[in-house]
Amino acid sequence: MAAVTHEIKGEQLVLLPEKAILWEKKSILMIADLHLGKVTHFRKSGIGLPKLAESDNLERLAQLLLDYPVDRVLLLGDLFHSDYNKEWDRFKAFLTKFDNIAFTLVKGNHDILDQNAYQATNMDVVDELVLGPFTFTHIPMEEEEGKGHYNVAGHIHPGVYLRGKGLQSMTLPCYHFTHRNLVMPAYGTFTGVARIEPHKNDCVFAIASDNVIKVN
Repeated sequence: MAAVTHEIKGEQLVLLPEKAILWEKKSILMIADLHLGKVTHFRKSGIGLPKLAESDNLERLAQLLLDYPVDRVLLLGDLFHSDYNKEWDRFKAFLTKFDNIAFTLVKGNHDILDQNAYQATNMDVVDELVLGPFTFTHIPMEEEEGKGHYNVAGHIHPGVYLRGKGLQSMTLPCYHFTHRNLVMPAYGTFTGVARIEPHKNDCVFAIASDNVIKVN
């Protein structure tokens, strides 16, 4: 798989095709918008989605942690999609398998579980987090909120529209760097993408199968 290293604020970030970022200097893996429990939530509402789609999220994350041993994982919001369902118990079991890793949840708008649910895990739960030159949030910050730090966030599920030489076109998940924000792609299955309109000076890296490709 072809990852890309991108420097921002003097830090080297490895953009992985698995929709995750490796900050090797700090031994940190970061992902956004897992939306665990979303498939189960939809199935309860009568929407026919495959059962295996939910377990795929945690299996892919487990493989990442085996491929890229880190000391810490940052979950940039919308970890869990809805009210409690059995997927939360599966996530707690998952955490016990990686109890040598510190997990930090930066809460998102979908993270509405009772506080006791979070306290029953080994995660730290915060509204925002400042590390080095970065402020980590779920919703991208406005410029006046940044306090001099570069903001890393999720929430938007960014996708970039690409057109080929023929009539073919597609919208691919992407990493979107502006002068003040990095918006990460959504990690979870069945999260969809929201088409962005990058500005001239933005950097956009599309995720095409097993490759990360700079397109802007």
